This record gives sequence, C-alpha cells and structure tokens, in this order.
Amino acid sequence: MSSSEQEREKSLESSELEIVERLQKGYRTISEELSKVIVGQKEVIEQLLIGIFAKGHCLLIGVPGLAKTLMISSLASTLSLSFNRIQFTPDLMPSDITGTEVIQEDKATGTRKFEFLRGPIFANVILADEINRTPPKTQAALLEAMQEYQVTAGGKKHPLELPFFVLATQNPVEQEGTYPLPEAQLDRFMFNILVDYPSFDDEFEIMKRTTTVQDIQLSKVLGREEILELQNIVRKVPIADYVIEYAMKLVRATRPTQKEAPEFIRQWLSWGAGPRASQYLILGGKARALLHNRAYVSTEDIQAVSKAVLRHRIITNFNAEAEGITPDKIIDKLLETIAVPEAV
Repeated sequence: MSSSEQEREKSLESSELEIVERLQKGYRTISEELSKVIVGQKEVIEQLLIGIFAKGHCLLIGVPGLAKTLMISSLASTLSLSFNRIQFTPDLMPSDITGTEVIQEDKATGTRKFEFLRGPIFANVILADEINRTPPKTQAALLEAMQEYQVTAGGKKHPLELPFFVLATQNPVEQEGTYPLPEAQLDRFMFNILVDYPSFDDEFEIMKRTTTVQDIQLSKVLGREEILELQNIVRKVPIADYVIEYAMKLVRATRPTQKEAPEFIRQWLSWGAGPRASQYLILGGKARALLHNRAYVSTEDIQAVSKAVLRHRIITNFNAEAEGITPDKIIDKLLETIAVPEAV
C-alpha cells in the first residue's frame, strides 16, 4: 500500500473501523446463510449487498426459474427488517402499492374523516416481483418512494421507515406480457444485475438439493440500526480525486454529444448516462472497498461495479442492435479505451 493510501485509510476513525469489521463479518455470514438455499451466484449476492450498504435499489434481470425471487426473499430473511413482497400483475393499481384514503366514522361522535391505509410499500425491504408485468402507470407509483422515501396521498406526505430498499425482479422484455420500464424508473435503480444460467456443476447441485426434503432455517445477521450505521460509514470512506475523475470520465464518455465520447459511442448509442451514474459508481466503489477489506476506493472498485451501474443507463441505437452490440460489450470497450490513472 502506498503512503497516500495509508493516509486515506487513517481518515476513518478507530470506532468506525470496528464497524467496518462488523460489516465484513456480516457480509461473510450473510453469504454463508444464503449458500444454504442459493447455489453459486456469488457475484450477484455481492452486488445486492453492495447496493444495500450503499443505500441503493437493485433490479435483477433474468429468465424465469433462476431463483431471483428466492434470492431476494432469502436475503431479507437474514436481515432483521420488515419485508413485503408485491407481485406485479397487469391489473395492479398504484393504490395497491402505496395505499389509499378511506372514510372512517367515529362511532362516539358520528363524525367522518379520511384515514390513510398504508399499502405494502411501507416496509424496509420491498420485493417488487416481475416489476415489468404491470403497466408504466403502476410502475411509476414507486418513483416517489424510491427517490424521496415517502408516499404522498390526499396532499399529505407519509414518510417511509429507513432503511428502505426496492429489490425488483424483471423478466427479459422480449417475453410475452411484459412492459418496458420507463427510463426515469430505470434510473432510480442503482444496480441492474444480470442473473445468468447456472454452470453445469451448480445446476447439478441445485437438482440434488431441490428434489429432496429440506428444512432450512436462515439466521438473522444484521438489524435496522446496524444497517443504518453501515450506510453512514460507507459514505465516509475516503476516495482520491483521481478515482472520482476516473468515474466521471467513464460516465461522460457514454454521452454521444460530449466531445470526450469515443467514435464507437457516437456510432452505437442514442444517449448516455447522467450524473447519477457517477454518484452510484463512487458509492458502489466505496461499499465494495469495505467488503474487500479496504478503507479506500481504487479504480478497480469503480470498474467492478461499472456494468451494474451503466448497463441500464446507456441506450443503444439501431446500428448497435443491427450489429448485435449489447450495452455490456460497449462498457467493456469503454473500460479498455479510458486510461486508468495512476495513484497520486
């Protein structure tokens, strides 16, 4: 470790470093607990936990049957937090998510007044299952909750209890009965996590486990106060200016109208990522650094979270689709093109 990195590490107080040790222990314990029911998918689990510790929402995309829902519900079981699952369907209404106002009569006085009945959004962890199976109007019911941590009904604001996470699952948009998520909705998600098919060995282990009798109990690992404390510590992790600049250069290079954009970006993208992408690259890098036992952020951390942060924020054009160029391929090329600065 260089002298500059040592100085940055010292900027976290000893009491905070103790909390960081608890985070790392909690991460290992949660991973062990989830391995009881989830085979493989270590990178997906790490990204989910980075999202939680960085105070972000996560969107998991994959074909049906890859245990996306099981992964999120199992993760919620390891946290001492309130949990609600919302099954998104074509007939789901916004009030079915946020709640509604009803007229209640006071039997003693006979007076009537409106009372807000809270919907399932009022929980710490929300599993938005198959979020793209409901129309955009209903999807938009999550926007205020995800950004402002509140719900407005009848002109009154109803705050949500923190921590608050939306962990959503989505089927590929090419499948029947799906509605593409609006860009504004997608941008609220810190991470877009791809869940791929398991390897042969992992699938073999899944078959052995799931075709026998099982009685698995998951232990609670982290509670509400601990998670809030850890989220606060993540934001205190020091980051050098050159790492911030590297994250910004990656994001700015995705914008076809910017002079920094490489030629392939102008050729393949309609538009690129906004400033929120830079924020999430930095916050994701901070959380990942702590999980990997470092109290400072490196460019490697930025690179590690770049696909999850950027793949849903860059919009490919017809040229890219005609050539079979995916957002992930563009991000790979971007990481090769943008020079990695050296530590100052």
